[in-house]
Amino acid sequence: MSILLHPGYFLNIANFIAIANNNVCWEVSDNYQKQTFRNRSYISADVGKHMLNIPIKHVGKDKGKQKYKDVKVENDYAWQRQHWRTLETAYRTSAFFEFYEDEIAPFFEKKHNFLLDLNLETTALICDCLQIDMPQEKTTVFEKEPTNFTDGRFLISSKNKIDFKQQNYFQVFDDRNGFIENCSILDLLFNEGTNALTYLQNHSIAFKNA
Repeated sequence: MSILLHPGYFLNIANFIAIANNNVCWEVSDNYQKQTFRNRSYISADVGKHMLNIPIKHVGKDKGKQKYKDVKVENDYAWQRQHWRTLETAYRTSAFFEFYEDEIAPFFEKKHNFLLDLNLETTALICDCLQIDMPQEKTTVFEKEPTNFTDGRFLISSKNKIDFKQQNYFQVFDDRNGFIENCSILDLLFNEGTNALTYLQNHSIAFKNA
């Protein structure tokens, strides 16, 4: 049975553990919700856990809830350049930053109109780096209680603490901040490189209806 996941911005390690070890179907029929990994990601920086946030265009309350697929990115200021500079500062000295730089940097040089499309592109980019297939299946209707999928959609919430035992790996600033768990997949990729996929495959996430 496929795992039902929300697309997110350079998803965290917990989500990529699910992607690396299961068939995945993308939830693209839901309403947009705030305070989730749909438009934010956390990295390990010199100051500790640091958030990269994508600005979105908000609609008035009179228009009701907005579908995730309809949410537009706010491109009035160069957030892409800011994110890339932050990543450079955090990971320039990591073991594999230069190895993946030419593949990842072009993403931050173009503008995206819709958040969902942007997030699917970040996941496809990481899947390419990991040399695994990008999941293609997508939902056509929203089900609060999915009948044909294992529900992994809780992984998109930035409020939930995911219950899984994560092995430590080297992080650039761990001597200063200690090990920061469940960062963006970019943290694992820049620090572990070609070992990242094996790392993901050696972990598991518990799903309630699996």
